[in-house]
Amino acid sequence: MGKKKGGRRLSKRAVADALQGLFTARPNETFSLKQIFRTLKLDTHPAKMLAIDVIDEMCWDDYLSKVSDNEYRLNQKGQVQEGTFLRKANGKNTFLPDDGGTPIFVSERNSMFALNGDRVRVALMARRQNHIKEAMVTEILSHKVDQAVGKLKVERDFAFLITEGNIFVHDILIPKKKLKGGKDGEKAVVRITQWPSKESKNIVGEVIDVLGKEGDNTVEMHAILAQYGLPYKYPKNVEDAAKKIEPGITPEEISRREDFRDVFTCTIDPKDAKDFDDALSIRPIGKLYEVGVHIADVSHYVKEGSIIDKEAQKRATSVYLVDRTIPMLPEHLCNFICSLRPNEEKLCYSVIFTMDAEANVKDFHIAHTVIRSDRRFAYEEVQEILERERREERGKRRENTKRKEDTDYAEELLLLDKLAKQLRERRFKNGAVKFDREELHFDIDADGHPTRAYFKKSNDATQLIEEFMLLANRTVAESIGKVKKTANSKSSKSAKTFVYRVHDQPDPQKLENLRQVVAPFGYKLKTAGTKGAISRSLNALMDEATGQREQKLIETVALRAMMKAKYSTHNIGHYGLAFDYYTHFTSPIRRYPDTMVHRLLTRYQEGGRSANQKYFEEQCEHSSEMEQTAQNAERDSIKYKMVEFMADKLGEEFDGHISGIQSYGIYVEIDENHCEGMVPMRDLRGDYYEFDEAHYCLIGRRNHTKYQLGDPIRIKVARANLEKRQLDFTVVDS
Repeated sequence: MGKKKGGRRLSKRAVADALQGLFTARPNETFSLKQIFRTLKLDTHPAKMLAIDVIDEMCWDDYLSKVSDNEYRLNQKGQVQEGTFLRKANGKNTFLPDDGGTPIFVSERNSMFALNGDRVRVALMARRQNHIKEAMVTEILSHKVDQAVGKLKVERDFAFLITEGNIFVHDILIPKKKLKGGKDGEKAVVRITQWPSKESKNIVGEVIDVLGKEGDNTVEMHAILAQYGLPYKYPKNVEDAAKKIEPGITPEEISRREDFRDVFTCTIDPKDAKDFDDALSIRPIGKLYEVGVHIADVSHYVKEGSIIDKEAQKRATSVYLVDRTIPMLPEHLCNFICSLRPNEEKLCYSVIFTMDAEANVKDFHIAHTVIRSDRRFAYEEVQEILERERREERGKRRENTKRKEDTDYAEELLLLDKLAKQLRERRFKNGAVKFDREELHFDIDADGHPTRAYFKKSNDATQLIEEFMLLANRTVAESIGKVKKTANSKSSKSAKTFVYRVHDQPDPQKLENLRQVVAPFGYKLKTAGTKGAISRSLNALMDEATGQREQKLIETVALRAMMKAKYSTHNIGHYGLAFDYYTHFTSPIRRYPDTMVHRLLTRYQEGGRSANQKYFEEQCEHSSEMEQTAQNAERDSIKYKMVEFMADKLGEEFDGHISGIQSYGIYVEIDENHCEGMVPMRDLRGDYYEFDEAHYCLIGRRNHTKYQLGDPIRIKVARANLEKRQLDFTVVDS
């Protein structure tokens, strides 16, 4: 429909009619601007600009939906939608549609007092000129939570709960007879018995547990768990059931298993670990090596549908707070019966590999086994042994090579390390993404007070274990998911139902954003091509940026482009690891999906039919959700300890770097101890700042002072609010 140069220009009406005809005729398709121009033959600059203006108006009127910066499709959503309500403490609430579309603003007066995470039905409101799209909650379909944690305020005639995080519009009223002995100022868990309504805006509740005095370490950790609906106590009847379980390593049971009790086997874990759920064995077989990855056989002891199993299924994961572990299984099982403790016979489910000196897998099999660990190592011990041995010249081993009771098994560890390094090198060569994440840890004294903050970095010892666990997980997934073609058919049989750990490809728009961010620094990044090509380009970018001022900026933006890994019965592969098949098999003591994998493997090894996919998909979704909840609780416990650690350092100055940029201020991580706090916008004096979200920076209007993600900065500790878990800094003028 475009006109030749010199011809009559298209009218706005004609362009609008053409666009409406295109999207109406192909309602399920998404079009880029280039496709629209080509389809409608808009080949002049004025015609293209006019079309863009009309498209923007169509998006404003909700006729079109904007899929990305330059992609559009017909909006087929109705005015009434269902989704999730997200409450914000600043009143800027949003509605997130079920299809994951763009969040829509919901003002407080239109919220019906919905709470964070509630499922709601909304009606879209008529758009006002030059205003954002708004929605009104018309019905609360279901509440996300039915309990809250906070501080009791007990008056003469009434009591109420002051909640943390402002998740409720009003404090929760509590009848005096429902306090369960709770006193003013104590922290408590409250069950909500009455929700707000047109008749009454009050939320009414009853105390179900008094946690104790505010500021006490255990009370605060339990409060964090209760806030996320996570258990902080183990049910007595479940613990009693676990205590009745015996190891059961009888001659009859051993005869049904492969026997590895005489093969060198060891565990390598953090120094404070008690639940050892994996072990490695190695022995030479001619010119090859047999490497065993032995995993605690939890499913042998925890029977499906038992009281212990139901509790583990509900928890789905162990929770690791700063100073404690809340286990998925009762202590008698996770620390004693199942734990692969040294010099004790243990039942395992194992993947046995036959490998050559270059770590090529020549053969493997999966079997139920019995082992006896020769030595329990901490990561620090193994790292020390590996570094010491490398310092010694080859051929100049210790004079006394005779085995002693306290031997460190250096030869076996060196061999495992050599094989692991080759596995790792091959994995990155095949396209695995190289993100070496650092984890913040604290040294805690007897009262739970943090005395030191530090980052744990990946080293040879941790990578040794990591590579063999990855190999076992991948191999198990392939053994079920990778179906060969039958001799009588060109097509493959469908794979049996299985639990996979999947990781989708990066968001293309976020990758493009990363490319635009790094371009001014002189870096290049592929955003199109094969998965392997893109991941190798990402790795090259990370390597180039290492040690540069912009390293933190690039790492942060790259991480935000990555999707979250999750559990599913629908296998799409694992992008980050560059594996077509991947699962979680190696930690059944602390992850329920691993237990499901063990049971499915046993079922199929015994010739069983494919399991119910719908049931296992529901369990995968629950496990993914609980994993995220546990991570949120862990992060909150770290925040609390950060603030507690910095509370006695008010007024002190530190060097740091900008770790986050928001419209309301900048986040700064201290270089010395890795604690993170915020410089609120109100404390950025001397100028008015504009937030450049695309380039992760704040820019002063008058003086053009620029604060960008990753920049070095010197700060002073201004405030440490333990109750809000909030650490505030001010910028020290250079």
